Amino acid sequence: MKYLSLVLAAFITFASFSVFAKQPSALDYIKHNEVYNPEAVIPPQCYTKTEGTNNPCYACHQTYNYSEKRPNIMNDGDLQGDYQFSDEGMRNSWKNLFIDRTALIKGISDDTILSYVNEDNYGKFAKTHQNAPQAKVMFIENLAYPENAFNALGVAKDNSHWVAFNYKPFPSTFWPTNGSTGDAMIRLPQAFREINGTFNLDVYFANLSLVEITIKDLAMISTPAIDERIIKHDLNNDGILSTVTEIVKQAFYVGDAKQTPLHAMLYPKGTEFLHTVRYLGVDEKGEIYNAPRMKEVRYMKKHGFKTANKLRGAYTLEAKEKEFEQLPKTISIGERGIDNGFSWTINGYIEDQQGELRPQHYQELMFCNGCHKTVGTTIDQTFSFPRKVEGKLGWRYIDLKSQKDVPTLGESDGEFLTYLQRVGGGDEFRQNQEMLLRWFDNDGNVKRDKVSKLDSIYELIMPSKERALKLNKAYKTIVQEQSFLFGRDANISKATNVLEQVDDEQTPLPPEHHHKWDIRLSWLTGEENAVRR
Repeated sequence: MKYLSLVLAAFITFASFSVFAKQPSALDYIKHNEVYNPEAVIPPQCYTKTEGTNNPCYACHQTYNYSEKRPNIMNDGDLQGDYQFSDEGMRNSWKNLFIDRTALIKGISDDTILSYVNEDNYGKFAKTHQNAPQAKVMFIENLAYPENAFNALGVAKDNSHWVAFNYKPFPSTFWPTNGSTGDAMIRLPQAFREINGTFNLDVYFANLSLVEITIKDLAMISTPAIDERIIKHDLNNDGILSTVTEIVKQAFYVGDAKQTPLHAMLYPKGTEFLHTVRYLGVDEKGEIYNAPRMKEVRYMKKHGFKTANKLRGAYTLEAKEKEFEQLPKTISIGERGIDNGFSWTINGYIEDQQGELRPQHYQELMFCNGCHKTVGTTIDQTFSFPRKVEGKLGWRYIDLKSQKDVPTLGESDGEFLTYLQRVGGGDEFRQNQEMLLRWFDNDGNVKRDKVSKLDSIYELIMPSKERALKLNKAYKTIVQEQSFLFGRDANISKATNVLEQVDDEQTPLPPEHHHKWDIRLSWLTGEENAVRR
């Protein structure tokens, strides 16, 4: 009997070893509801090697001389090049960074990937989820084909009241040369679109412009033509009710939202954002565009409103939790997504193995809080809208060919030129060889004159056709694996400038390589900016 027990124990041990010998997949963690990465709020870019001089961190982590009106008091500029992680975060869990996908993509032909990215999976998603409340709010008719979805002012043609805006992509994760194209839309609550219970475009653009004024802290802004006589309010303070193309800061919004005050650098309750992340479309001439196929559909809604004082309390609590090395909290709210703790609901859809859009799992959504919770550079937890092309020229679908490399506030050189110089590469990981060959000399210095003379940012941040196809293929292998918990970056080769394990002795970036930066941009001349601020 004793012998039989020993044999049985040995068999069980062997069986257990066989089961766990294979590394669990991302779907295994989801299936068994086991958290893979408790520190999913630490983005892959935070593990980048700085090597004492390179600093991609400054675009997210900032310390400001805060006035009373800036609610973001995260003050995390000290994180630039300093790996202040919890014990759990010291191990880089984004292991997709360290997979060479060169062999994996060889079996995917150019024609196959082009056919794939030109399929509209968003339209199928809308049809499949037409009765799902959460999916409905993320639907714009014909969004896969923007020219059919929006008019010249960016207003959705389907009467959903979503409005697309032209904005400068955040450096450098959202540069197409690093894997994806994208767009962004905003929608204000019903009261901000109506007067006396009836929709009115003049009212809507007046309020959209007032939101832009308060988020960017402007004194005045250009607008599409607005008839003040409809609104019954003098928006440019000239004492006459007429059609205007410029308005000044107001104390309150207008129309049926006239009782709602503007709060400095805060959106009104009920503001929504829609953001699609897409594959790289490639036309016959090799031009890159927003492909119909979407990698992700992302959604945010400001479900509540916290004053600046209450937000400061939330930031203080977050800082205390980090000080005591408590793991970050991500609040699940079921099918509605997650609550970031700062009055924003975050939700999204992502491709399944067949390329159809599916709801993101709670663990996959945890990743979103890395950027939309407590990062010092954001304005009310957002990135894209503060970077909108200023005023009336910005009310249109995103168009990179129409944008120059304007400076960020407080600087004179182009923002992207400055980024290349501070980072020492065309991406956070400094492994985009095409960017290095195009815009850097043999000594690793940026070709300033070449970059400065470009007609648009399109020329600077778009990949070649060859690279675009490889990036599409690399990401498709991640889709086939459903390994999003291990990372979503479309890396073609293994990352070499990224730490797999953070050493306690890791030397922080010297103070002389820390940088000040503002997420907002100087779209106008110095004199015009002085008037508007």
